[in-house]
Formats: sequence, structure tokens, C-alpha cells
Amino acid sequence: MTQNIDPVYFLEPVIIILFSAGLVVYWHYRRSFRWALLGYSLLAYAGAIAVKVVLQALTFSTFQAWFGNNPPGLGVYFGAQTVFFEVGGAFLVAAWAVSRGKLDAKDAEGYGLGLALWENGGYVGVFGLVNFIVVYIMLASGGPNSQQLLSSLVRARPELFYTPLEALPLVGYGILERVSSLFFHFSWGYLCLLAACFHKKSCFLLALPMGLVDFFVPFASTLTIPVFEWGIFILGSGALGVALLVAKSLRLDHV
Repeated sequence: MTQNIDPVYFLEPVIIILFSAGLVVYWHYRRSFRWALLGYSLLAYAGAIAVKVVLQALTFSTFQAWFGNNPPGLGVYFGAQTVFFEVGGAFLVAAWAVSRGKLDAKDAEGYGLGLALWENGGYVGVFGLVNFIVVYIMLASGGPNSQQLLSSLVRARPELFYTPLEALPLVGYGILERVSSLFFHFSWGYLCLLAACFHKKSCFLLALPMGLVDFFVPFASTLTIPVFEWGIFILGSGALGVALLVAKSLRLDHV
């Protein structure tokens, strides 16, 4: 029988998709989420990702030639892009929509959730699930390319062939990472829309450094998985706390 990846890894993208989409559905029926927010948040998110992909295609090889794989340098490279394109782009789309009367302050939570949905449920969740399914089917088929694929995966990602008992903690940390990502995207989306609605530069200035979460990505391989994932979760919780405190203060100021 051909060796294959452990099916327990399918749990990670499935759970990510369910909780990302589930939050949006809950907000729609219980709080305030208009379906139009999916379009505005997609415009902000997809636009930022497209710009990052093009920029990295044009500059990454040159950057590596100059700075190598130095983690602090890579951290600045990736973190700055998230700050300017994801957070900055979220603000530009929010300001454009607010100026045309399409969004207002009550949409701030939904806008943040929309950004989190596209990052986690869409980009990571759906693409991750499709990738696992394709790889699983290719390895199970035993076709002419399956052995080459297997050898490549064993070298590059040996954890995919762990036993379920060994794999489950990794799945758990992967889900924790997506929760942290949800906190960050929700927080900067929330603050960006509030900044646009109330003309509060302070809200935007608080949102910008949240994009520096990607500064830490190059350090993941040098830290243990628990340290890295719990560290990012703590930072994400802090970002969420800041966003909620600012929102509470703005509500009091505009009563």
C-alpha cells in the first residue's frame, strides 16, 4: 500500500473554514453583518494580496541577493508589506466606501470579520483543503508521479506522515495560528473603518503596526512551535483588546 499523508490533517482546514464562515453567519443573524461587506472586504484583501504577489515576484530574488535569509531582514520585508498593503489597503477601501455612503460605523465589526474570512476561511482554509485532497488522491493513485511526490514531501514536510497521535498537536497549533490571524484581521479592519467613519487618524495609526505580525514569520523555524504560536496568539489578543477599547471609547464620545 502506498504511503500517504495522515487524514487527520484534513481537520485543520475544515475547522478553519467552519469557524471563519460560522462567525460571519452568526454576525449576520445576531449582530450586524450585511452581505455587501463580503465584497468590500474581498476588494481590500484580494487587492493587497495581488500587490504583494507582484511585488515579491519582482523584488524577492534581489532582496535575497542583498540580505540573504537573515530573519530580521526578512521580517521587515514581509511585515512592511502587510502594514502598507493589507492594513493600508483596508483603510483605503473603507474610506472610499464611507465617502460614498456605502458603509458606516455599525459595519466596522463586519468589515473586520470579512477580512478574517477571506484570509482564513478562503485563502488558507479552502486552498489548504484542496491542496490536501489533491496530494492525498495523487499519492493514493500510485501513478508514475506519486513516488516522486512522496519523496519530495518526505524531505520537505515529514510531519505530514506522522501518526494521528503525533499529528493532532500540530493540527491544534495550526488552528490556534488561524485564531490569532482572525484576531489581527478583525482588529485592523475594525479600526480602519472606524478611522474612516469618525476621521480619527489615531485609529488608523493604532491599526498600522498590527500588520507587523508578519515580521515574526521568518523566526518560526528558530523557535519551538508552542512558543511561536502562543506568542502570536498573545499579540493577537492584545490587538483585539486595543480595538475593542478604542471602539468603546468612540461609542462613549458619540453618544
